[in-house]
Amino acid sequence: MKNFQSLVLILGLSTGGVLGAGACRTGQSAGRQIDDAGIKVAVKAKLAKDVRFSTLTNIEVNSTNGVVTLAGQVKTEQDRMAAGDLTRTIEGVVKVNNELQVEKK
Repeated sequence: MKNFQSLVLILGLSTGGVLGAGACRTGQSAGRQIDDAGIKVAVKAKLAKDVRFSTLTNIEVNSTNGVVTLAGQVKTEQDRMAAGDLTRTIEGVVKVNNELQVEKK
């Protein structure tokens, strides 16, 4: 019986370790991932609410440890700057990497 309990404990720890490792990005806690997911949603919502970006689906938003990266294309340099400025207003954002490109005319 003791061997069986030890086996169950070992299997449980092994499974938990594997599941835990797969559920989180390396070096990032589950809580931080939730925060990043919330930041990403908040940025997308704020960009969608802004009249300039309401029909723009060309902006990709990623967040890791509060560092938000914006990628894609916008129509003007003013749009690029505005997207970065809007993103900085979101709670939890610690840095913005604005990699948006202005469309060539």
